[in-house]
Amino acid sequence: MSFSPQIKSNYKPKNLAVKLNAKGEQFVTQGHPWVFSNNISKINDTARSGDLAIIFGKNKNRVIGLGLYDANSPIRIKMLHHGAKKVTIDDLYFEKQIQEAYSKRLHLLKTNTNSYRLLFGENDGFPGLIADVYATVLVVKIYSEIWLPYLDTIIPILQEVSHAETVVIRLSRALEQSKLHKIKNGDVVFGTLENEVVQFIEHNVKFSANVIKGHKTGYFLDHRANRKQVGEWSKGKTVLDVFSYAGGFSVHALYNGAKSVTSLDISKQALEIAYQNGKLNDYSGKHDIIAGDAFVELKKMIKSKQTFDVVVIDPPSFAKQQSEIDLAKRKYAQLAELGIQLTTSKGLLVLASCSSRVLAHSFFDINLQVLNNQSRQFNNILNTYHDIDHPISFPEGAYLKCGYYRFSN
Repeated sequence: MSFSPQIKSNYKPKNLAVKLNAKGEQFVTQGHPWVFSNNISKINDTARSGDLAIIFGKNKNRVIGLGLYDANSPIRIKMLHHGAKKVTIDDLYFEKQIQEAYSKRLHLLKTNTNSYRLLFGENDGFPGLIADVYATVLVVKIYSEIWLPYLDTIIPILQEVSHAETVVIRLSRALEQSKLHKIKNGDVVFGTLENEVVQFIEHNVKFSANVIKGHKTGYFLDHRANRKQVGEWSKGKTVLDVFSYAGGFSVHALYNGAKSVTSLDISKQALEIAYQNGKLNDYSGKHDIIAGDAFVELKKMIKSKQTFDVVVIDPPSFAKQQSEIDLAKRKYAQLAELGIQLTTSKGLLVLASCSSRVLAHSFFDINLQVLNNQSRQFNNILNTYHDIDHPISFPEGAYLKCGYYRFSN
């Protein structure tokens, strides 16, 4: 099998000498992976996306880092290497970085799990690039033009390291509009894909992902450890999975012997996937689905005095920009209040956030404030963050947090 010629770029990147202002230099020396356009004081006028930016410090003109130039982003340079140590950005460099990323996931791959994130963007040294594996299918999602000249080097390495039989390319919306490539979103660039819905295993539980049309790369792998934990605590329980999407928490609960599971999401299509994901496994519990706005539907349940032994509330990001942070915090507080009323005596309430702009300590504080303002006794039994295949190397890379609250009455 050979790789599609679409991944071959006609552009040969050149080297750029770059100088930064004091603030930009401080970011680089501190190991931050982003250099913004307003931090650049001197650069070649003919710079193009994918060019290698060699960043010189003010002191004795020494090199302080290497990055890739992005002509169409306010994050103008996405860093690959920090420090004065001499590094050559070539095939061997990328192979070493990918092998290092793979080695961090080995503990996970010793479990009965064949789906994982092989590259987590900046956190694995590949800013603007995600690589997820679903069984034998590798899905590479590209968010920046910087990678176009390097795809014919990087994708074969990713395929070899992951032992993937099929490679699919997904593009961000911005990159779909780019004139610098001939790739289409969902192109199969290696092997064949008989069905765009791919089955995989997550801690013994069977799932599926649409690797061509599904959100992101087809599924959300980051909550894997939390799904496993909720599943283990759901045996014989009634479970409510709010913002269930493709039913991650729901299916783990059913697999682990939940008495009944209710999946609630605004998307009927997502709920159908959740129901079908459940059917991939053997279970005896009842699986109900409700399509509707979570805030509206939860209030209806409270009004009809419904309660559940386990309530999981895992909303999408409420703060995609700085101006939305306060509103996001109010929504998290509101969901915590609703969740408390829906959780039975001695039940478990699980509250999660994937808003990177709402920091973990703020999110956990909001939950505790709401819980402390009501009369029920509870214990905060667990706080979790990213799973092993989503390592964090810089503050903005951290987004996922999840609190577990057990009521004693």
